[in-house]
Amino acid sequence: MEESFQATEHRLRAAPATWLVTGAAGFIGSHLAETLVGLGQRVVALDNFATGYRHNIEAAEQACAAGGELRFVEGDIRSLEDCRQAVAGVDYVLHQAALGSVPRSLEDPLLTNAVNIDGFVNVLVAARDAGVRRVVYAASSSTYGDHPGLPKVEDSIGKPLSPYAVTKYVNELYADVFSRAYGMELIGLRYFNVFGPRQDPQGAYAAVIPRWFGEMVDGKSCRINGDGETSRDFCFIDNVVQANLLAAMVNDPAAVDQVYNVAFGGRTTLNELFYTIRDLLAEHRPELAQAQPQYDDFREGDVRHSQADIGKAASLLGYRPAFDVSAGLARTAEWFESRSKR
Repeated sequence: MEESFQATEHRLRAAPATWLVTGAAGFIGSHLAETLVGLGQRVVALDNFATGYRHNIEAAEQACAAGGELRFVEGDIRSLEDCRQAVAGVDYVLHQAALGSVPRSLEDPLLTNAVNIDGFVNVLVAARDAGVRRVVYAASSSTYGDHPGLPKVEDSIGKPLSPYAVTKYVNELYADVFSRAYGMELIGLRYFNVFGPRQDPQGAYAAVIPRWFGEMVDGKSCRINGDGETSRDFCFIDNVVQANLLAAMVNDPAAVDQVYNVAFGGRTTLNELFYTIRDLLAEHRPELAQAQPQYDDFREGDVRHSQADIGKAASLLGYRPAFDVSAGLARTAEWFESRSKR
């Protein structure tokens, strides 16, 4: 039976547990660690800084004032021993560590496979042997591949379009096997284009929203792959945090050993996204008011349209996204503005 997110937060404050957040120095992992510590939980944060940053841990450290605890472990999920050390004494695992990016996986499929598949199995084995109550892991909307249907429903997927998509689908297969073979409780969350504060705007594999915020703040032109009518179901980070905690704490047996879409449930084109970001920043930077994007060729491995059906997460987990795209972009704009003034 579903419960509200506020009720879940109350349960956590009333009975603190010990959590492992893998990839805790990354964008999503750092928000999860910060929220859990703020709710009075004991958090083990694991990261090897391949794509994460030490400064992302600072917010969680500051949240310790609320009564939670944070212990950082520098380690690599490709090492089973590192995973065993991190998971000792842990009740719940929120597994976020991975090498994201479709283009990166096309350029280096071996590394993507080693981190996303070998690393995932290491986390599962360590959690199994440590008697962890439940593992919630980051799955991906890339699993839908070339399936043309919209909105995307969990039980209808197509062929993967990139090595990254293959690795995230294999995660789901391994989770299902570990559930049936070892009696573990596992829940996968298929993220759809997550964005928000602390997302890295730098590098060749930066996601489109932080990259465009960073480029506009720096006075650079933004480039769109294709004609700009490609659409995505962009999901603000606070919605993702909610889904993770609901999945970890849900009591309904029917809700466990499932995979869920985590998104807002809408569609925004890249053109719409560009002009929304531009107009938000132009409130403080009037020189951006007339900025226009530049258009490039379509990118290999990308799907044309993506939108999630979030009905399953709503009915079984009680998931209710609190931020639509506009509200999330406004929060993100505030963060980038404050960051640029440092």
